Formats: sequence, structure tokens, C-alpha cells
Amino acid sequence: MSKQYAFYFDSSACSGCKTCQVACKDKNDLTTGIHWRRIYEITGGDWEKEEDTWIPNISSYHLSMSCNHCEDPICLQSCPTTAIVKREDGIVLIDPERCMGCRYCEWACPYDALQYDEKTGLMTKCDFCFDYLEQGKPPSCVASCPMRVLEYGTRDELMKKYGKEDRIFPMPDPKICIPSFLIKAHKDAQMEDYELKISNREEVKND
Repeated sequence: MSKQYAFYFDSSACSGCKTCQVACKDKNDLTTGIHWRRIYEITGGDWEKEEDTWIPNISSYHLSMSCNHCEDPICLQSCPTTAIVKREDGIVLIDPERCMGCRYCEWACPYDALQYDEKTGLMTKCDFCFDYLEQGKPPSCVASCPMRVLEYGTRDELMKKYGKEDRIFPMPDPKICIPSFLIKAHKDAQMEDYELKISNREEVKND
């Protein structure tokens, strides 16, 4: 593989405005209920009493995530019809001519990135706006972010620029499929996972 495209996300500066999510839906004309990019709202902590004073120990941050175009995509391994392919530039795509909508890839993906379209009976996912890349333009989510917290490039370039951090709550162990997604963690992400929760779970999870 000549290169591996990847996303970088600065969680410390994300306002949770969901502009990237809206831009993705608009560019790809996604139907209601399908979100190729999702904004997780993470909260946790509580008020703590010290003598006669209540002190807030409350956390809150956002995580913008789409398909991570993993180096070792488990969705590709789980597809019985070889409908999922990984290009030479690392972008993972679904071939609609081969997809039969069995949803095995959806169940296998630890990031809930693959989503079933009931209208077409096929699986869908982020395609990294590869058509934009071929025109020399950035992905729609990256271009639309008003806080400039999303960036794209090759994984090697982004790692050299930002270092390697690829897991904050609620992301799973990156060893599962090696996501091409680098993160600058929000300070509140340092809390123990059991103290944090996804506040908008009904919006971002497929279950």
C-alpha cells in the first residue's frame, strides 16, 4: 500500500456544533437516520462536597467520528460477498453491486461506522469523499468545520505532526483493527471510563 489516508480530530477544541455531520449528510444525500459522521456527547462526574462547599467535578467533551478506514478492517474480513474493498490509498469502500445487505459488517465493526439503508437494502458508510480528493479538495466534513478541529492527510504525515493517540472513551481498543484516526484528547477524557457515559446514545449508536 502506497499510503494510508487518515483523519485527525482535536477533541479539546470541538464545540459539538455538528456542522461536519450536516455537511456529510448534505454532500452524500443521506436519508433520515443514516449518519456517516456522528458526534458523540460524552459527560461524566458529579458535584463533590468539601466541608460546607459543593465543588463541581464534571466532565464534558465531544468526539466526531466516521468510518476510520482501518489498516486492518474487520468489516472487510466479515463480508461474505467481498463487497468491501480497501484501495491502495487506504480508503475502505463498499461495492453496491456486490453488497447483499446481510449486515455482517455492521455487527463486526467496533465503531458502528457501517449503517444499513432500509430503502435500498444495502450497507452504507463514509467513503472519505474520495471524489473530492481526486479533485484536490478536502472531505466535506473537514472543509465545513468552523473550529478547524478536523484534518485529513496520510497517517504517517498526521502522526509526524501530532503524534499517535487513537483512543479516548468510548472508542474500543485500537488493536482490534488499527483505526486511521488520530486524536488530541480533551482534558476531561482523562477521567476513568466508568465515570463517563455517552449522553446521546440513541443518536449515535446503531443498536
